[in-house]
Amino acid sequence: MNARLLNVFGRGLLGRSLFACLIWLLVGPAVAQFRVEVTGVGMTQLPIVVQAFRGEDTSPQKISSIVLADLERSGQFRGVDPGAAAGDELSRPDFSVWRQKNADALVTGSVTRLADGRYDVRVRLWDVVRGQDQGGQSHAVVTGDLRLAAHRIADFVYEKLTGDRGVFSTRVAYVTKNGNAFNLWVADADGENPQSALNSPEPIISPAWSPNGAQLAYVSFEARKPTIYVHEVASGKRRLVANFKGSNSAPAWSSDGRFLAVTLSRDGGSQLYMLDAQTPGAEPRRLIQSSSIDTEPVFAPDGKTIYFVSDRGGSPQIYRVPVAGGNPERVTFTGSYNISPDLSPDGRWMAYISRVNGAFRLHLMDLSSGATTALTDSNADESPSFSPNSRLVIYATQLQGREALMTTTLDGKVKARLAGQNGDIREPDWGPFLK
Repeated sequence: MNARLLNVFGRGLLGRSLFACLIWLLVGPAVAQFRVEVTGVGMTQLPIVVQAFRGEDTSPQKISSIVLADLERSGQFRGVDPGAAAGDELSRPDFSVWRQKNADALVTGSVTRLADGRYDVRVRLWDVVRGQDQGGQSHAVVTGDLRLAAHRIADFVYEKLTGDRGVFSTRVAYVTKNGNAFNLWVADADGENPQSALNSPEPIISPAWSPNGAQLAYVSFEARKPTIYVHEVASGKRRLVANFKGSNSAPAWSSDGRFLAVTLSRDGGSQLYMLDAQTPGAEPRRLIQSSSIDTEPVFAPDGKTIYFVSDRGGSPQIYRVPVAGGNPERVTFTGSYNISPDLSPDGRWMAYISRVNGAFRLHLMDLSSGATTALTDSNADESPSFSPNSRLVIYATQLQGREALMTTTLDGKVKARLAGQNGDIREPDWGPFLK
């Protein structure tokens, strides 16, 4: 696959997304079931105990296991074996027991079935070192929202102990191919609980979350060529926003959700345009006058700059240009082939894919210094996307001949594999915080 990627720009294709859909026509079926495997050890992981919640043995979901898996996947926490002990949010623990196990924090709670069929999920966080109550939460949820309650509890614990907002109750979008059917999925941030947003007999690529998390833009081949739709996640309604002559691809939302930066070939070649996503039939505005291939746009968090990929220097590199127009500035200088940029929401980092000795690997750039770091040693990484708190990156890759989604910490030390049982899983995009 990577050998063919070398020819993407030489053949005039529009970056990895259109190329990926051609490869998908040759691959086997996929399913939307995931499993989470966390590997690696971070430099400063907080040791935490998550006890079995009282009553969770009769619950459809084991809340404590979901909470611990979330925390470990973040790379900030190391689980300490709770043994057979169980606790709840009402009982003050014996801190000396947990101090002997070198734990710094303790999570206890309960799950109770209510008369109306809902579940009351309660949690308490304890500072083991100081012997202090750090607060708690309660969630009354229907059965289908038990996992969401667990993710919200993990968010609460994560924010209390790190000062950063947790991302476990956010969502990810990705695409699978199952036989002749392509599916656009929306799932929990751990890959579980996948819901099909769209099923199509034609390829679906390049899903992109709107800033408010209510919409997904994506590219569909239903018209036997790439066109761009905007899909309402809650209702399933969608509208066609780009069906111009030639190819319409690589949608990226502006920070206010009003505009889409897109790649169009309507005037020859592959060029960047700005499209008013709220006004049907609006004429797109060309961003750059160029005879080169320009594609894969992404907005900087401040909305003033667009990063993109271009071969104007002879090989694919990442550039940036003001939204208002101007001369593009080259961003990547290390390596001869750099594609697929994504900017962290805090504006500090850029994740991208760089070819290293024939292998396509996830890299991270500190935008203030330009310093770069390889986060992986794999061979076929694609489609990086930051978590909304800027602390993790999700990406697609191949491991031992199988397609997989992975998350990694920004130091590359802790990775979690979200792998389908078989088949192809691609094009991840991490959704925003929900209001």
